[in-house]
Amino acid sequence: QVQLVESGGGLVQAGGSLRLSCAASGRTFSSFSYSMGWFRQAPGKEREFVATFKWTGLPINYADSVKGRFTISRDNGKNTVYLQMNNLKPEDTAVYYCAARYMYSSDYEYWGQGTQVTVSS
Repeated sequence: QVQLVESGGGLVQAGGSLRLSCAASGRTFSSFSYSMGWFRQAPGKEREFVATFKWTGLPINYADSVKGRFTISRDNGKNTVYLQMNNLKPEDTAVYYCAARYMYSSDYEYWGQGTQVTVSS
């Protein structure tokens, strides 16, 4: 089993920045064996992809709506994945989830509990 714990959400004004963290743990977890990603779900909307990277580190993919503003990265030594969010907009308001997928899996199997990001105009 893999456990994912997100942190770093909060309330910020439009144009501001936040950095989300996702700490991964578990007996079988290895940063080099899992693809990781960030997803978000706004009120009344379906969960959507934000950014992901493959277990090899590349490729890194971003949703068009966040390209140039968000950056996903990882610290393998800490088994932690980050999402740096700059120039935040009110439409970025959502619960942000971290997810992990084993290298041979087709779907994301493990999810964190989510962290709320609210951007005021």
